[in-house]
Amino acid sequence: MSGLLIAVEGIDGSGKSSQAELLDHWIGSFSDSFLTEWNSSDWVHIINKKAKKKNELSPLTFSLINATDFTDRYEKYILTMLKAGFNVVSDRYIYTAYARDSARGIDLNWVKKLYSFAVKPDIIFYIKIKPEDAILRLKNRNIKPYEAGIDIFPDLNREEGYIKYQTMVSNFYDKIAKENNFIVINGNNSIKDIQLYMRKKISDIL
Repeated sequence: MSGLLIAVEGIDGSGKSSQAELLDHWIGSFSDSFLTEWNSSDWVHIINKKAKKKNELSPLTFSLINATDFTDRYEKYILTMLKAGFNVVSDRYIYTAYARDSARGIDLNWVKKLYSFAVKPDIIFYIKIKPEDAILRLKNRNIKPYEAGIDIFPDLNREEGYIKYQTMVSNFYDKIAKENNFIVINGNNSIKDIQLYMRKKISDIL
């Protein structure tokens, strides 16, 4: 494969999606670039959305649906684009599953085997921010049920569930950061400073 695979990770509200989109636009200004997002497979996304609305997802079912979504996007787009020489920016990659599924009580080694077919990114950015800070960014929109871990904390209100669940996810990110060579970025920095730092790291590789 001749393309560069760039993963951007972080909890909900960390700003990772905005940074991934900015990276894609920047890379696209001088090279072929492709942006892919978590849970965006055309057909799996519809199933996932319906199941979420009915609150029918157990932790294991949620894990398997997300794995199916990733596999579909990986074979159709990620792998294809990389082989064609495109630089792929992935807004969340397999490490999202590692952290989220582990927070929901799924064995991490089992999750790793589930995604063992996926190629390792050339660079992994982890935008680290405390859930207490990230939630302030979500005040302009409603916190989504599964961002608040509604399936494992059904008795908590959205804000309480968000803090508790995202703290668990963040803790798992911290555990896997070193072994997977994450480039950890302070999510409280400005959007511009974070983006410039990420571009510098990518330029070093290119």
